[in-house]
Amino acid sequence: MTSKRINTWSVLLLSAGVVLAGYLLSTPLFPIKRETKTNLGYPRDSLLNFTELTSEYGYLAEEHKVVTEDGYILTMFRIAKSRNCEGKIRSPPVFLMHGLLQSSDSFIDSGPNAGLAYLISDACYDLWLGNNRGNYYSRHHVTLDPDSDPRYWDFYINEIGSYDIPAMIDYVLEYTESPKLNYVGFSQGTGTFFVMCSERPEYCDKVQLVVGLAPAARQINTKSVLFRGITQTLEKLESALTIYGVQEVLSKGAFCQEFVAFFCHFTDFTRKLCAKTMDIFDYVESYHGAINNKTTKVLFGHFPAGTSVHNMARYGQSMKSNNFEKFNYGRDKNLQVYGSEEPPKYNLSAVTVPFVCIYGKNDGLVDTEDVKWLVSQLPNVIESVEVEDPLWNHMDVTYSEYTGQLIFPKISEYLSKYST
Repeated sequence: MTSKRINTWSVLLLSAGVVLAGYLLSTPLFPIKRETKTNLGYPRDSLLNFTELTSEYGYLAEEHKVVTEDGYILTMFRIAKSRNCEGKIRSPPVFLMHGLLQSSDSFIDSGPNAGLAYLISDACYDLWLGNNRGNYYSRHHVTLDPDSDPRYWDFYINEIGSYDIPAMIDYVLEYTESPKLNYVGFSQGTGTFFVMCSERPEYCDKVQLVVGLAPAARQINTKSVLFRGITQTLEKLESALTIYGVQEVLSKGAFCQEFVAFFCHFTDFTRKLCAKTMDIFDYVESYHGAINNKTTKVLFGHFPAGTSVHNMARYGQSMKSNNFEKFNYGRDKNLQVYGSEEPPKYNLSAVTVPFVCIYGKNDGLVDTEDVKWLVSQLPNVIESVEVEDPLWNHMDVTYSEYTGQLIFPKISEYLSKYST
C-alpha cells in the first residue's frame, strides 16, 4: 500500500512539474504590455520590433510574408534603404539567417555600429533576414493554430531546412528577379542550410556563396553544461510534455522570457549577473565583456524567441552522436519512419556551394573540434577562419560590440568577391 501511495505522489509531482514547466517556458499567456514596460523603465530598443528598431536608426525595412509548402507562414524583413550606403545596391541579394531561439532581431540588437544586419546593409547589399517557423515573427500557419493544435509544433531542423529555407530563398529570388543569392547563416541558420542541401540539393544551385558563422551540425563536443542539460532534459521529457500539451518552449512573452527581460534591466547588478549567466551558458571560463551594457538589456527583450520542444530535443541528441543525422526515435519507430534501425545521416557532401567558415576558439556551444570535423566533411570549403580574439564565443557573433572589427571584414571580403 505504501509503495502505491509513493508511486501516486510521484506521478502527481511529475504532472505538476510538467504543467509548471509549460507555464514558465511555453505559450505566451500573460505578456506585459509595452506601455507598462515603458513605465517600468525598460530600454526603448528592447520594446521595438524589427521595422521600428531599424527605423529608429535611419534604416528603412520592409516586412514580407512567405508561405511554405506545408503551410507555415513566415516573416522576412528586407532592409530596403541603408543609412550609410552611398553607392548603388550590389547584387545578388544577401540572405541572413538567425540561430536557435533567435529571430531576425538578433542581428540588430547590438546597434548600428555592431549589428550584422546594419553592417551588411551599410556595405550596399540588398539584405533579407529570415525567421524560421515557431519564433514570434513566424508563429502562424494556413490551417493550424499554434495555441491549440499540437501538429503545428511537430518540427525540428529537418522541416526548417526542407521547407522554410527553400521557401524564403524562392521568395527572395522571385521578388528581386535574381538568379542566385549569397547566404550568411549563424549556428542553426547554417545547419538548416546543410539540411536543405541534403534533402533538396537542387537548392544549392540557387546559392553562390555560404558564409557559416559558428555553424551547428554535429555537437558531440559541446562544453556548455547548461545548454546540454536543458536540451537533454527536454529530450527525456518530450513524451510527458506532449501528453500535457506542452510543445512550445522558451517563447517570447512566456513567464520565463518576461522575467529575464525585467530582471536584466532592473539594476546594474542584475545586468552584470545576466551577462555572467550568458557566459556560463556559453561555457566561457573568464568574463569576456564583449557584449556591452546596452546590448545586454536590449537583447533580452527579443530573446529567447521560441521554438518547439521537438527541436530542442533534437539538439539534445546531437550531443550524443558522432554524426549529423535526423531525429532518433528509437529502433522501432526509426524502422517505421526511415525504414532503418538508425536515423539517416544528412549528406554533407551535397553542400557543393562555396563555403566560408568563421568560428571562435572559446565557443562552448559549437566546439572547435566539431567545426573541424564539419569542415572535413564539406566538399567546397574555400576558407576556415578562427577569430583572432581567443575569448570569442558563440553569442558574440550576434551581440558583441566588436563584430565590425573581428568578423565582418572577412564576411565583407567574400561577399564582395561573389557580388557585382
